[in-house]
Amino acid sequence: MTQLAAAVSTKPQNQNDTAYKILFIIGLVHLLNDSIQSVIPAMFPILEKSMGLSFTQLGMIAFSLNIVSSILQPLIGMATDKKPMPYALPLGLTSTMFGVLGLAFAPSFVFVILSVLFIGLGSAVFHPEGSRVAYMAAGPRRGLAQSIYQVGGNSGQALAPLITALILVPLGQFGAVWFTLVAAIAVGLLLYIAAWYSRKLDYEKITAKAKQASEQVNKGISKNIKIALVLILFLIFARSWYISGMTNFYAFYAIDKYGLSIKEAQIFLFAFLVAGAFGTFFGGPLADRFGKKNIIFLSMIATAPLSAIIPFMPYSVAFALLTISGFILMSSFSVTVVYAQELVPGKIGTMAGLTVGLAFGMGAIGSVGLGYLADLIGMPLMIISVGFLPLLGILTLFLPKDEQLAEWNND
Repeated sequence: MTQLAAAVSTKPQNQNDTAYKILFIIGLVHLLNDSIQSVIPAMFPILEKSMGLSFTQLGMIAFSLNIVSSILQPLIGMATDKKPMPYALPLGLTSTMFGVLGLAFAPSFVFVILSVLFIGLGSAVFHPEGSRVAYMAAGPRRGLAQSIYQVGGNSGQALAPLITALILVPLGQFGAVWFTLVAAIAVGLLLYIAAWYSRKLDYEKITAKAKQASEQVNKGISKNIKIALVLILFLIFARSWYISGMTNFYAFYAIDKYGLSIKEAQIFLFAFLVAGAFGTFFGGPLADRFGKKNIIFLSMIATAPLSAIIPFMPYSVAFALLTISGFILMSSFSVTVVYAQELVPGKIGTMAGLTVGLAFGMGAIGSVGLGYLADLIGMPLMIISVGFLPLLGILTLFLPKDEQLAEWNND
């Protein structure tokens, strides 16, 4: 016991403080990873013309990307909760690098799908382990840490319109080849993160032995917690369907309604996604101060009236409302991850996989469903319909308050 105590006492002085350097690096890698993923929906207008694809086929491409990530993220999260794998992070981004290379040279719809599957696999590995790194580096500031991590991803997604305007429109499908360099940079950064992750795990193994005698682990999940988990996942689904409709199809709507070019239509999407990235960043610190449930509730309910009227507004008003709604809605993005992780403590990777992975999955199903709906009833009516999805945020009222989470897990 004295040997164990001595080992614990030799920990670095700032071991339990917020590791901002690690948070900023993993946030940057999240930006790089998600900017690569954003290439795929950004290529939709290009692929529609060059390959003559229907909206349903475009939805299938988005489905292929996201469903792999959706299915594998929770599974990878569960596996790494039992046995963390630091070097899975650079391996995952290597898969993404090969997928982007294949996408640049894909000669047909089938090859596009195959390339996208490799990118989805890399995403499935990165997200739960990246979220775990953010959790481990958070210290006492979990909301802020998760916001730094998630804002990287949302910033990467926000680059899609710029990617379209500056790279894909002039270079076409081949322009995607430049993102193999982006993936290579991400792999290099993740090798550094993996080394830190390994050292952190060594320290946590020592402290875990010191706590084992006085703590119980692997308690069963109560009925109340299961109900709350299902509800938070349903709210994530509703948010994901709305975001899927806007990011994958609103550019087509803007082109038709306002007579815009592909480049001009991307400005709408860019504003929505950039505002969402800012919302993601501010949401975590606000949740640390005012409560996670409150931020989740306000983010959806305050978005609902804006999203419902955007399709009926003239150009300038729609642009402003789309920007504001992106900020408000995405303020709950990182908060829902932390809420789920605190709902089921000790399952950091599993909860990250469920909340982020299933968000991708529902976005995937939403892409196919909304693409089919657009082919069936027309793009304008489909965009109008998805505007009412944030109203489902009223169900947040049935979530337990933040204080109740600690009480349930102490029972």
